[in-house]
Amino acid sequence: MKDRKIKISGDKIFRFLNAAFLGIMLVVVLYPLYFIVIASISDTDAVLAGEVVLYPVGLTLSGFQKILERTDIWRGYLNTIIYTLLTTVLSLVVTIPAGWALSRKTIPGKKFLMIYFIIPMFFGGGLIPFYNVMSSLHLINSIWAIVLPSILSVWNLFMTRTFFSSSIPDGLIDAARIDGAGTFYIFGTIVLPLAKAILAVMALYYAVGQWNSYFNAMIFLQDEEMYPLQLVLKEILLASESTVGGSGETILEQYRLANQLKYVSVIVSTLPILCIYPFVQKYFNQGIMIGSLKE
Repeated sequence: MKDRKIKISGDKIFRFLNAAFLGIMLVVVLYPLYFIVIASISDTDAVLAGEVVLYPVGLTLSGFQKILERTDIWRGYLNTIIYTLLTTVLSLVVTIPAGWALSRKTIPGKKFLMIYFIIPMFFGGGLIPFYNVMSSLHLINSIWAIVLPSILSVWNLFMTRTFFSSSIPDGLIDAARIDGAGTFYIFGTIVLPLAKAILAVMALYYAVGQWNSYFNAMIFLQDEEMYPLQLVLKEILLASESTVGGSGETILEQYRLANQLKYVSVIVSTLPILCIYPFVQKYFNQGIMIGSLKE
């Protein structure tokens, strides 16, 4: 009886320490995000003076007003939406069938294909060969320079393959074949309806990756009219930090503006993704767990 009491007491201590640790980690993760929100709507001088800690000081939306008044912001939004939608659709068209094919045990040359896909995960040709390839294909300063390099992630391909291997019973496919169903019919009417979870996860992964991407645009795009939102915000921040005296503003005022735009730009760029995530969350949790299981 005494040993049981000691065991129960030990369990309570463990649960308390575990909850305390997780609570501290939650604060560590969430507070920076919370600070960005309150700093974006606080007076710039209060933020610079360190007065903004737990709540907004000198509530103002001037930063959002300055950002949203710019036409290049709206143009960047439109470009990013186009790039993201196109990349997501093409990525699903490529990744889902490829993942299904690699999950089949009867596919010829399966080991070779797996090695072929694994190699680019660890080795890359580098930026200069990459640029030369894009240039030789005449894709520089075009929408395809942003979309095509992003339509297949090997990591996402392997996650999709694992999902199909662990979630689609071979007996179901064999039964369909016995009934006379062909490969495309099986994939379209049996596999895809059962793959809603991984479809949602892959769509979210590719959409978030393209939405936050700016490097390829910075390398391959020369026309500012084609800049995505992330690159537009980057240019605005650099301009606000380096331009002095053009409109009679002092160095301090420029510094205040740069600091304010820094927080506002984070909110502006992440808000659409935060709005979309709740609609795919139920599929995300299911898909990411199943897709992470080993065969």
